[in-house]
Amino acid sequence: MSCTQCRGIASFFDAKVAARELRKYRKRGPHKTTQMLIDAVRAEAGEAESLLDIGGGIGAVQHALIGEGVLAQGLDVDASPAYLETAREEAERRGYAEKVRYVPGNFVDVAGEIPAVDVVTLDRVICCFDDMEQLVTRSSEKAKRIYGLVFPRVTPFTRLGFRVLNAFLRFRRSAFRVFLHPPEAVDALVRARGFSLRAHRRSLLWQVRLYTR
Repeated sequence: MSCTQCRGIASFFDAKVAARELRKYRKRGPHKTTQMLIDAVRAEAGEAESLLDIGGGIGAVQHALIGEGVLAQGLDVDASPAYLETAREEAERRGYAEKVRYVPGNFVDVAGEIPAVDVVTLDRVICCFDDMEQLVTRSSEKAKRIYGLVFPRVTPFTRLGFRVLNAFLRFRRSAFRVFLHPPEAVDALVRARGFSLRAHRRSLLWQVRLYTR
């Protein structure tokens, strides 16, 4: 991910956006596909203990898996300082913030500082990265047992939607962009790290994939 994109993420996903998402989360719970991801991890967690949540947003995956005791500890890596702070504050409110380490920055840049863990999740993160290959390769290397993804389906509707959204972002002079990556390319990279597809669910716009090894 370019530095320009990092700045775009930090600017686009600011404190106002984080606060709005947190209000929705407290009222309605996780996004539908986030809940699908959480449920898939729960089903396969077994004796897994540690989580790496990349681009964790307001922390919905962490709140469910660490806050509710499915996993014992975790790391949250995010390019948005506002998201990191919101996730940490919500974890404090729920009484488990000491179990999570919060790391600011582009995951690809800081990956060398991140240890391997049992479970790695990327919930609606791949579409924010231009260099999908580096993100998927380096993040899947950190997963000992479970690798979970939520990312867009490639359909005529999502192709059009992404073009419109990027045009709007250019009009607003935002540095942030979104990217529609081929699912088969993502799948090939994950399988190359020794994973097998365990669960695959879809919504209208998104798909949830859980891999195990």
